[in-house]
Order: sequence, then C-alpha cells, then structure tokens
Amino acid sequence: MRSVAVNLSGVAEAPAMGSTPYRIDADGHPYVPVGDGGIVLDVALGDLVTAAVGDHVAPGVSVGHPDSAARHGLTAYACVGNPVVVRSGAAAGAQGRVFGIRGEDGRVLVWLPADDLARLRPGDGLAVRAHGQGARLEGLPDEVALMNLDPWLAPALGIRVGADGVDVGVRGVVPSRLAGNGIGRPAQQWDVDLAFAPGDPLLAVLRLGDLLAVSNLDVRHNMGYRRGHVTVGVVVHGDSPMPGHGPGLVPLLCGPAHLLRAVPDAAGHVGLTEAALGAPEPDPAGRAG
Repeated sequence: MRSVAVNLSGVAEAPAMGSTPYRIDADGHPYVPVGDGGIVLDVALGDLVTAAVGDHVAPGVSVGHPDSAARHGLTAYACVGNPVVVRSGAAAGAQGRVFGIRGEDGRVLVWLPADDLARLRPGDGLAVRAHGQGARLEGLPDEVALMNLDPWLAPALGIRVGADGVDVGVRGVVPSRLAGNGIGRPAQQWDVDLAFAPGDPLLAVLRLGDLLAVSNLDVRHNMGYRRGHVTVGVVVHGDSPMPGHGPGLVPLLCGPAHLLRAVPDAAGHVGLTEAALGAPEPDPAGRAG
C-alpha cells in the first residue's frame, strides 16, 4: 500500500503571551520566556539544550495557521523531514524542512538556512508537503509503530531495520518518570517534555536534534506508561525553568523493547543534523499524491 502526501499551508508565527510577560520557575521566581515560538535566530540543531538563556527554545521558525482546525491538521500531518517552501515575503522561494512539532495550540517547527531565516518575518506564508503518517519502513515489525517521520530520513538518523527488529543509536535512555508536559496527549500532535533534575549528567550533554529513548513509555496513541515498551524520538527544543517541563521530544518510533532496541552513546551520538535536512531527498517513488 502507498502512503499519502498532502499539501498544507501555514504562516510564520510571532511569539504570543498574555497581559503579563511572566512565567514562574521551579523555585517560584518569575521570568520572561524568551525564544518560545516565533522566528528564532542564532540557535541551531547540534546546540546543547541548556545553551540558550530562554524557555523551550527551538531553532528556526514556528509555523501555525489562523484557523484552529487547520492548525491541528497541519501539526498532525507534518512530519520530520518534510520539505517546506516559503511562499511570501522577502524570503519567498527559500526551501527548508520540518524538524519537529509542538503541542498546546499546535506548531510545526521548520529549519531554514540561516540567511533565509533572517529574511523571514511573522505572517509570511509557508507550504509543507506533508508525508509520513501511516507510512512504514520496509521490514519494520508490525509491533513497532513509526510516526512523525518522513521515511526517506530514516537512514540518516541511523535507524536500522533487521530480521529480528530495529536498532537505533541514541544519546541516552531515560525512565518514563521524566515525562512531563505532553503526557496523555496524542503523539501525532504533541512533543513530550522531559523534566530532568538539575545536574543530571545526560542533560549536560544533550543536544538539539539528538535521538533519545524513553523506557516504559507507549506513545502509539495518547502518550502514557506501559511496562516493556520503549519510545525513541528527536529532541526539538531546549530546556525550560518551568516545573514539569524540559527538553521536548517528538516521538518517532515506539514498540516492545525486545524489537525496538535503543543503543546509547553519550559521547559519540550524532542525531538529526542540518546537513541531513539540507541533503536532497530521494525520488519519492511509491507515494500516493
């Protein structure tokens, strides 16, 4: 069976907040959440999740839609690796890729080359060729779910499907008790924040774009605890001072741990890179649309 591709549209968003700019951190102190949404400059995939002084900082541009239902459709259909074209404004014609999604109201996170991103302004239109939800990797066990990923990108992420399951390299494996904001939500529209304790050694080396595994977490539908399952995802935004929040993980694979094997490498892991997103996509033979 062929998976389906869909053309979608959205707009570059401006950061939004209420009548007061403050959020409250884990120690009860107010702060201004710089970098949570909008067009974020000078932050890149590969940066440490603790490097930027801000809140939920994601590189690139957050893309939404003024219609709420269309916004949720955009977030659900867009997958990591999907091609994006800027359709209006000074950066019209620039090409990028989806590298993640965010929950709450729903946002699609888009990487663009730095020069193009600098010309982008809130309100500029972008088009996404969405493909990946419902797709399968050849040989993938039925018990292992693939989501939020355009299959062409799987080899660049080191996802290896064999006769006895799937192996994938990750920065580390964390317990499901770290799952915070996003738990109980649909994984095709949300990321899940990982609430690391201060001083956690894995947090100190975790980078934007890293793959990370969460043990005993089942995200095939609404995200929740399930003993013996593992979820592997990509880190798409940085740390947060808010309690119950932290680096955001977009789920890509989920299944029984004996079939989905996460191989940790804290020192040498390379996850999703700008070079991978900028590489030409193979001819999408076999797709519908």
